[in-house]
Amino acid sequence: MKVDFPIISADSHITEAPNTYLDYIDRKYVDIAPRVVETDNHGDVYVIDGMKRSIPMGLVAAAGQKADELNPKARYSDLPKSGYDSSYRIADQNRDGVSAEVIYPSVGMVLCNHPDFDYKKAVMDAYNRWISEYCDLDRNRLLALGQTAMRSPEEGIADLEKMKAMGMRGVMMPGNPQVEDYDSPVYDEFWDACVDLGLVPSFHILTSAADGLNRNRGPKMNGFLSIIRGCQDIMGMFVLGGVFERKPRLKLVCVEADAGWAPHFMYRMDHAFNRHRKWLTANIDKMPSEYFREHIYMTFQDDFVAFRNADQMNWRRLCWANDFPHSDSTWPWSQEMLTEHTSHLTEEQRRGILCDNVAELYGIDTSLLPVGGDTLATSTA
Repeated sequence: MKVDFPIISADSHITEAPNTYLDYIDRKYVDIAPRVVETDNHGDVYVIDGMKRSIPMGLVAAAGQKADELNPKARYSDLPKSGYDSSYRIADQNRDGVSAEVIYPSVGMVLCNHPDFDYKKAVMDAYNRWISEYCDLDRNRLLALGQTAMRSPEEGIADLEKMKAMGMRGVMMPGNPQVEDYDSPVYDEFWDACVDLGLVPSFHILTSAADGLNRNRGPKMNGFLSIIRGCQDIMGMFVLGGVFERKPRLKLVCVEADAGWAPHFMYRMDHAFNRHRKWLTANIDKMPSEYFREHIYMTFQDDFVAFRNADQMNWRRLCWANDFPHSDSTWPWSQEMLTEHTSHLTEEQRRGILCDNVAELYGIDTSLLPVGGDTLATSTA
């Protein structure tokens, strides 16, 4: 796609290196730190103490492979090197015409649902140390987000302060905190700290107890359809629980849950408020859709419905992403896809969804980034 501005992926990932946790974790936990194990049936897998299922990395980091070529027995040597070695990352960004990426974990998503909050704290601290070093290569194009275990709001604030000192742009939240739930006023100071420190909180799919690929009726593919519902539930809680009513400065991100469902979701909330607020509680004074439109950013990859219905949402809260190097990624075909999916948008909308919205959210100086799209991809081919 031909553009004259940077293209920023609002949701990309790393593939945690085999030493991410072993070398960066508190020595107290080193013997039970998450680690890579070679297997015959599933290739290289991440094994996590206290969790039943291992993580087959070949199915996680499968960007660029055709559907019938996914290798469930892949070794780390088969995965994109830029997932765990940042010295290869810029070249892979350029190949996809992407000027910068907001970077999330992969194994760290699964760790959000670990039942032991002390263990979760140790592994997330380790990840924060590792990802900070990973992004040191180019802090303008590699934009790190940290993790917090949320054992308590007070500790969460301390984690934010450490992330800020490490140069991070935001925090990926676990879907379920240890103390109460996120609509409780006990978290109000934490949300204030997010705003004051300029660290945007985000909720990614597959990071809450409400969603999971293995919770389905019928074929396994039906479970794939359910993985956005945990994020939907959290967004509804923030809106109807009055968090944005109490904290009007707060913005948060709904990550990789697509966005095409948002117009109906807003309608459904408004309908419930208009018709049933006498007996269904909602701690808000305005229509629910007003809070949703203003406070919630949404990232998506190839959600054509979201692009097509941008005018039914606040398109200034829509942020495109390539999800590299995950199996759901549009890399390295992003520019072809974007040419098709954005053809009906105005130039202002196209630039907003691909660049300006996420840049404003995270305070990204776009003057320090190369122009993206075909210009970047062909100049470095």
